[in-house]
Amino acid sequence: MRSFEIPDFYKSPIISRVKHARKVLDPRKQDFSPSVLDFGAVKFVLARHFGFCYGVENAIEIAYKAIDENPGKRIFLLSQMIHNPEVNSDLKSRGVDFLMDTEGNVLTPITELKSDDVVLIPAFGTTVEMEAHLEQLGVDVARYNTTCPFVEKVWKRSAKLAKESHTVIIHGKPTHEETRATFSHANASGHALVIRNMEEAIVLGELISGERPMDTFGSHFEGRTTEGFNPEVHLNKVGVVNQTTMLASETQAISDRIRLAVEKREGSADSGQFAQTRDTLCYATNDNQQATHAALKRDQLDMAIVVGGYNSSNTSHLVELCEEKLPTFFIQNELEFKADGMVSHFNWRAGLHQETMSPWPETGQSGVPTILITSGASCPDASVDRVMQSIIRFYSDARIVEDVLMEFEQRHALKSSATGS
Repeated sequence: MRSFEIPDFYKSPIISRVKHARKVLDPRKQDFSPSVLDFGAVKFVLARHFGFCYGVENAIEIAYKAIDENPGKRIFLLSQMIHNPEVNSDLKSRGVDFLMDTEGNVLTPITELKSDDVVLIPAFGTTVEMEAHLEQLGVDVARYNTTCPFVEKVWKRSAKLAKESHTVIIHGKPTHEETRATFSHANASGHALVIRNMEEAIVLGELISGERPMDTFGSHFEGRTTEGFNPEVHLNKVGVVNQTTMLASETQAISDRIRLAVEKREGSADSGQFAQTRDTLCYATNDNQQATHAALKRDQLDMAIVVGGYNSSNTSHLVELCEEKLPTFFIQNELEFKADGMVSHFNWRAGLHQETMSPWPETGQSGVPTILITSGASCPDASVDRVMQSIIRFYSDARIVEDVLMEFEQRHALKSSATGS
């Protein structure tokens, strides 16, 4: 997989060394066991996979390239480049303006654009309608299009389904930029429907199987179907794709639920009325979630810290996984640690900020406080680094960072020698 040129200030002196040591021993990234950094007074369990994914690094490289190549020109992002406040704030500080917010509300009217303005398509992609509008204004939408290749893969799969007369059922958040874009691309070829979660999949499954009256469809899914959608017709052949940042296991469970409903209606598992779409699950989202699951299997964890943007879908799902087992704090960066010991964190379910006084345990289940740390795919490793450094400072007798890193590297070098890697 290719490497990208991203600014050094997004990189981490701690995390980069940990990831490099793991990569030498496991270049194909098949070992999902976590990395452990023991500082004596506190122990960190780092998920094997976290931080910038391929699509995010690609988007960041293109964005900074656009800034370097266009001095003096007006540069706009359609909406947030990715769902991380540090990245978006830095781009803004370099003169990049935003045309819309993350919900699609206009910040700068599109009509104010000129043909020589530079417009960046964010990693989530954009709608067919928006691309056409920009092209009508003479804007070059292809030069700095940072759409994630894995999002485009979902679009291609959706188009294929539509050409085969399947309705595309999109598991996603209806207002999310990526889901809006996928819906638009599916609409260009056929019909689509957005469902939020398993609860809605159960309702849809009962409609498909005939267990629920079809005339109730509108009360459940109004405003989330393509124009002219007729459930009596357009639920006959279906396939499921997802917003790539959703919980992969939930998407698969939803797909299985819809498949069973179709089979029940058809009386056959081979009717051809349901399309298998496992290939649309994003590898990075899947890897990060599997790595978090693997880290959570460790005994004697005391708490979890998940770092990332509060409007980041993939990050909130990592929080969801951790909350099932541990007291979990969802923080944006180290600035959430206040001088008086208070920690500001985000309740993603309620959409509210909360404050907790000094949550750091003095002792843990194993005697040493043990903290699981992971982050979303749009979070710079540097943010995780600063969070760890801040936590270490709460433990005055913690070991020196360099000593711990050297010990970690030596341990993995010995493993590498023993296995002949």
